Amino acid sequence: MSAISVGQAVVLGIVEGVTEFLPVSSTGHLKITEGLMGIPVDDTSVVGFTAVIQVGAIAAVLVYFFKDIVRIVSAWGRGLADKEERYHHDYKFAWWVIYATLPIVAVGLAAKPLIEGPLASLWVVAGSLIVGSGVMWAADQMGRHKRGEDDTSFKDAMLVGCSQILALLFPGFSRSGATMSTALMLDLDRVAATRLSFFLGIPALTGAGIYELKDAVGAGVDPLPLLIGTVVSFVVAYASIAWLLKFVARHSFNAFVIYRIVIGVLLFGLLGTGIIAA
Repeated sequence: MSAISVGQAVVLGIVEGVTEFLPVSSTGHLKITEGLMGIPVDDTSVVGFTAVIQVGAIAAVLVYFFKDIVRIVSAWGRGLADKEERYHHDYKFAWWVIYATLPIVAVGLAAKPLIEGPLASLWVVAGSLIVGSGVMWAADQMGRHKRGEDDTSFKDAMLVGCSQILALLFPGFSRSGATMSTALMLDLDRVAATRLSFFLGIPALTGAGIYELKDAVGAGVDPLPLLIGTVVSFVVAYASIAWLLKFVARHSFNAFVIYRIVIGVLLFGLLGTGIIAA
């Protein structure tokens, strides 16, 4: 029997879509929601399900940034055929995204037993939410916000890409939070940091979803809940992306910092009182 019903898939799709690209930890929120609904967070099929519905959120990024992606991929293709085109920033950026994805792939494969085992605990999620809040606040305060998207370099891409490992190992830290914080520490402005986080997330999250698909279906998740959760995730994520880009253009990340601390403390309380299981 599937561990996830259609109704639960809708709820999880909404949670995934809202939180995937906000720096509040989609993994943390999904695990909290699963815990409150009595879904075993460490079940193989559940882990696979949450990875697959992320593809819906990634599809939203592909649609939202379609023109940018076509421009970058086209520049990459032209550069492969013409040496003169290899000086174009978009050609270089395409390679940087590829290179910056390799570290998280290597760690993800090597540490898979830990990621799906002890590190999947909600105690880890709660602690990571709070610790990540401190990192985000410090990055937003320390960053000079003086560099735009066209100023990004190979070093920036690699450092930001590698920061995704924090969220992989410590669910609750937030992939978006880690990447945006790192970009801010490198003095990128908030919009550039957010867009870089989006682009670096495309290969990493898509690869994770495809890799986990066999486990999700093979371990007992019915195709219907999986499909519904993915579609809902796509629709909600598209709206979330549009809102986030407008928000960061005018506001600091303080609201997210406060929210993360509140959720982290609340989760510690729920775990400590036994309302939800770790």
